[in-house]
Amino acid sequence: MTGSEVPSGVGGVLGRLAAVVEPLEAAGDPLRYFAATYARTTRAVGERITEGGFEDGDWVDRWDVAFAELYLDAYEAYRRDPASAPWPWRLAFGARPDLPPLAHVLLGINAHVNYDLPQALLAVIDVADFERPGVVSRRERDHRRIDDVLAARVGAEDRVLRSQSVLSALDRVLTPLNRAASRRFLREARAKVWHNTRELHTARVAGADAYAQRLGHLEVLSAARIRDLLAPGQVLLKLAVAGFGVTLPPE
Repeated sequence: MTGSEVPSGVGGVLGRLAAVVEPLEAAGDPLRYFAATYARTTRAVGERITEGGFEDGDWVDRWDVAFAELYLDAYEAYRRDPASAPWPWRLAFGARPDLPPLAHVLLGINAHVNYDLPQALLAVIDVADFERPGVVSRRERDHRRIDDVLAARVGAEDRVLRSQSVLSALDRVLTPLNRAASRRFLREARAKVWHNTRELHTARVAGADAYAQRLGHLEVLSAARIRDLLAPGQVLLKLAVAGFGVTLPPE
């Protein structure tokens, strides 16, 4: 590769994420917690692709790029003008700086999974693919395999975040439960994501106006969940009550 070439796929995403993480780390900005977690998770997905852990690694690679671009676009928009970022991200990026690192990470994951992930899936599953049951089934299975990558990262990410926090006695007691809850919340949210992706696909087929309306509805639902998490109290306990994901109701 020459010096002028830019890595593509997951490699390119990791380069762009590093360009976000490094100045945030240097400034001690709390937005670094989600950005760094996301970078490590993206690296883990890339490693699983290399290991042949997906039925269609090329498709997962394209999906990973589409997914990351939504976060990076939201971050860049927020830095230019907070009002220009999607509503869920405005709330997540604008959270109180003194929240625990885990709270910042969960806010970012919530915005990214609930609002961005259905859009990323539609970007790499076109209308023709949805008419081919075998293709859709493969995509859904690989979508679920990513759960395994995320679940495998929970313990390591928890250790990183605990090293950056002052833990109360209650936090230390709840750590094993928090790890189990995090795995369950992620799986629950991603199941709802697949439902929301199908709902957005139906709207996409109906036309641009129908799609924009449904995406706007998803933005409102996702932002409402972020607002719930920003209210005073234990974030994980609130997730246990309300759930992590959001569900678009039938049209």
